[in-house]
Amino acid sequence: MIPFVRPAALAVAALGLALTVSAASAQTCTPKAGEGTNTTADGARFQAWEAVLQAYDWSVWGAMMSSNQKVGVAPGVTVRDLKSSCKPGGLGQVCVVQARLCR
Repeated sequence: MIPFVRPAALAVAALGLALTVSAASAQTCTPKAGEGTNTTADGARFQAWEAVLQAYDWSVWGAMMSSNQKVGVAPGVTVRDLKSSCKPGGLGQVCVVQARLCR
């Protein structure tokens, strides 16, 4: 009986380790949205993206502002399900940007 117990115990221990590793690598995602206005759709979209990052984490916004400044890019964060829509209004264009931000 002892030879059977050791492999079974090792299998249970390995399963526990695998579950712990997968739980540790799981990302936490937060949905955010923002609205911006500008004379151009690109400018309004960028303002809306800034609002998304500011609502998520000011340090991520600061990192984006000091790097490439592109809509949909957030240093240290995975961006998923990025959507935007624009229409006339405000200073010329009003855009809404939505995304799920994951760490």
